[in-house]
Amino acid sequence: MAKYTVKRLLYSALILFFVMFLIYVLMYNMPMGFIETKARELASRPGASKSYSEWLADLNAQYGMDKGIVQGYFTWLKSAVRGEWGESWSWTVPVTQKFHDTVWYSFALGLVSFILEILIAIPLGIAAARKQYSFTDYFTTVVSMICISMPTFFLATILKYVFSVKLGWFELTGMQGRNYQYLSDFGKFLDVAKHFVLPAITITIISIGGLMRYTRTNMLEVLNADYIRTARAKGVPEKAVINKHAFRNTLIPLITTLGGSLPSLFSGALITETLFGIRGIGYASYYSMTQADIPFTMFYLAFISILTLLGNLISDLLYAVVDPRVRLS
Repeated sequence: MAKYTVKRLLYSALILFFVMFLIYVLMYNMPMGFIETKARELASRPGASKSYSEWLADLNAQYGMDKGIVQGYFTWLKSAVRGEWGESWSWTVPVTQKFHDTVWYSFALGLVSFILEILIAIPLGIAAARKQYSFTDYFTTVVSMICISMPTFFLATILKYVFSVKLGWFELTGMQGRNYQYLSDFGKFLDVAKHFVLPAITITIISIGGLMRYTRTNMLEVLNADYIRTARAKGVPEKAVINKHAFRNTLIPLITTLGGSLPSLFSGALITETLFGIRGIGYASYYSMTQADIPFTMFYLAFISILTLLGNLISDLLYAVVDPRVRLS
């Protein structure tokens, strides 16, 4: 296991090296006039600490624009490895500081939605497979197809109209209520949590459809296997057949899907956070991209790449846990 983990980490590091090179190439090939324009904009802001020439020199030096593409990449990569990602152009604070200030909101929202997705989608998928062609199966299929096909902005708009405009249970947007500053610490926590209810419901509904269908399909394949029919013929209780034999083997393909969900826990839900005014990493990345904030955008893309590779590694390692037939070498 340790040998396999080290080997996969080395492969992941190599892949990440080339992915970050592609990210840098995209930035490097932007017109030089863009850097000059950004330097002029930064220098003209109220309270700017640097002049135009200083900003231009700093930007060129920071991203290796005054060197060849290969040498410039290694210059930028060296700074990135040291954690020096520069200052965000749109937020006027260090990139890592803005990331730290926003990522935990997205993580809390993503974690709650992820847990709800598992608790709802997997049991419903198993129930639909156990009762194939029944009302439960048809109902689950219809619900899953609606969830899959429904656009995020449409569902969010409906939820806001019903629960915010008509019923008045939640605020339309934002993360804090009008009396937030007068609340106790626990009251502030409850106030923020209340503003996360509708975004969490939106992400959960959009997510459960695909996992529900995937679980049903894999469960049906396992239930039709020869060893399941043999277990039933020997008189093994149906509950043991499902929980001990079928579900364990259904988990194997599900791990790939669940492991691939790791980036979403930290990357944020760009559309949902924007619609509900949640100042998480998804909203911050969207705003940075619209403002051509190269430092923050490059950091965000590199961060997502790392999480994706880490999610794949975790999926591979979990294979050996749920399936003894898998040997890691």
